[in-house]
Amino acid sequence: MEDMTSKAPVATRVQIHAIDSAVLSQLRERDDTGNQPRLLTDSEGGNPLRCCLRHSHPGEQVALVSYAPLRRWARRTGADPGPYEELGPVFIHPTPCDGPAQGGFPPDYLGKHWVLRAYLADGRILGGQLVEASDVSDAAAVEEILARLLDDPDVAIVHVRAVEFGCFQFEVSRG
Repeated sequence: MEDMTSKAPVATRVQIHAIDSAVLSQLRERDDTGNQPRLLTDSEGGNPLRCCLRHSHPGEQVALVSYAPLRRWARRTGADPGPYEELGPVFIHPTPCDGPAQGGFPPDYLGKHWVLRAYLADGRILGGQLVEASDVSDAAAVEEILARLLDDPDVAIVHVRAVEFGCFQFEVSRG
């Protein structure tokens, strides 16, 4: 995949998307594999919650569910991700929460390694970017990287994924 951050100057604002509340309601009943959520007490904390885009606290109850972000996006947009569709584990609150506390790149997600995957409107991967933890130590820096990806008119959305496990973290679109 090419390094997509070397293109024209940044002109795009980014919008960070936690998993939609209607989708969360569905996942709390049955996940994208048709299974019931696995309820866990997170004894250590630190698991990324995709409902509110913060890390879990020690002792907090969480639900582990399977989630297919491209499948869900494709239903909304008419895209066909085909073999690019992925299903993976995500942590969410087992009951509704208030969602993200603020706009912009979530503070709990700063200073970590990420893979940014850019997708075409038809659902295919256009490219990606490995982002080192030192490159995303503040929200403005990572939002600039995301904006550069979205400055490409062929990019419809960007998924932020963990390097270690490849798990979906959240979706980013033009603001």
